[in-house]
Amino acid sequence: MARRVVVALLRPVGWTPPGIDPTRWRTALAEDVVDLLATLNEVETAVAVTPDDRWLADAVVWPDTAVHEVPAPTVNAVLAALTGYDQAAVVAADAPDVPGLTLGKLLRPLTSRPVAVAPVEGGGPGLLGVAARLPVPEWLPPLDLDTAVPADVRAGAPRPGDVAVTAGWRRLRGPADLATLDPAFEGWEATRALLSGHPG
Repeated sequence: MARRVVVALLRPVGWTPPGIDPTRWRTALAEDVVDLLATLNEVETAVAVTPDDRWLADAVVWPDTAVHEVPAPTVNAVLAALTGYDQAAVVAADAPDVPGLTLGKLLRPLTSRPVAVAPVEGGGPGLLGVAARLPVPEWLPPLDLDTAVPADVRAGAPRPGDVAVTAGWRRLRGPADLATLDPAFEGWEATRALLSGHPG
């Protein structure tokens, strides 16, 4: 059976809701994504940070969660740091309510394709995550989760069909994204508490 890992990339966030401390916001988002990863079946989970952000990983990871320090907070740097795996997915850490099924769908196409990407819902550039067979195909371009789109990934592939586009999900990158959160949806406890003014 293929050895698979899902890695949350704890990179700096570009937006914080008014009136909320940016560090507490970033920590709440990361905590919720790490907690979600812990519920996934048949995959290992990890987080990736730059050395400057090691404090954040230490604040949110579970005792058995691997932490990878990378020189830059990019998809390519994370994939290059992974050894011993057959498949890996790198996901953004500002999607606290993403369903586990959505992350599972990101890995599923790797049985027949070398790369899969999940777009960000709601318009605008960005990816929720990128999955790849390891070692990473040489044609995979440098990818920034905040600016890349599926077409960027397909542009470097030998054939467009080498890149699967899977189900997307929102990332909390602005007021419009915040308005889409569903209070009835399970999960995202730390983010929910912070937004409600009652952080733990």
